[in-house]
Amino acid sequence: MRYFEFIIGLLILFTLFSCGKSHKKLAEEKLDLAIGICEKGDSLLSLQQLDSVQVLFPEAFEAISKANEMRKKINSEILYRKQDQFDQLSARMTELETMFDQEKTEYDRFTQYIHKRQNSERRWNQSFIQLHLDERGELYISSNYYGEQWLNHIGLRVYDGVFQAKTDSVLLDDPNNHHSEFMNTHWEKVSYTNGKDNGVIQFIADNAERNLKAVFLGKRTYFIVLEEFDKQAVKDALALSIAMKRKIQLEKEIKALLPKVN
Repeated sequence: MRYFEFIIGLLILFTLFSCGKSHKKLAEEKLDLAIGICEKGDSLLSLQQLDSVQVLFPEAFEAISKANEMRKKINSEILYRKQDQFDQLSARMTELETMFDQEKTEYDRFTQYIHKRQNSERRWNQSFIQLHLDERGELYISSNYYGEQWLNHIGLRVYDGVFQAKTDSVLLDDPNNHHSEFMNTHWEKVSYTNGKDNGVIQFIADNAERNLKAVFLGKRTYFIVLEEFDKQAVKDALALSIAMKRKIQLEKEIKALLPKVN
């Protein structure tokens, strides 16, 4: 819609100010404007000006040809930068992925990335915060409680003094609030998906050097101190999540640019 409005505006300005000038001259002025904008570093605005040359002056063949060549050159430069970003990002992801085990069971739609320092098998009798990351870069946390009594917890608060972050509530009847019991031992797992961590992941990553505590919030409360390796796992998972999503976006942008430079 904005691009359409931009073109309409150009047509109006052309009508108002084109008296006395030939289409060839006006097209050359528009081309010079695009070149000047490009030299100042605004590639996107320059491309908009170049696109307008053919729209406003369809008979200015020489200017249109120059605009097309310049458009291809600008898109080639943008493509080169994005490919360079993609290569750097791929190298960073390779480094981060060494900290994770990859797993895909018959129940998983996407490959899961499990931080090597969050091995749940050795924590079967502990309460802890767990990271969940998949190949799309989708990341969420869960609070896992193990004890002799039900907490019926629905949320989590992570804090150090006045610094704190709190998840949204996941009610007891929500499928993401799971309970189980075995030999008078109670398990509760609450998953904060679709942004319900409410900034807790970012908070832990930003404050990993602090002595962070977590409170499981329910009919009863339960406190734990976050382990150093859990805080590091949050930082690593968040960094990998951001890199994965950016890589997917760059792949789309590169794919869209390729036809414009050939």
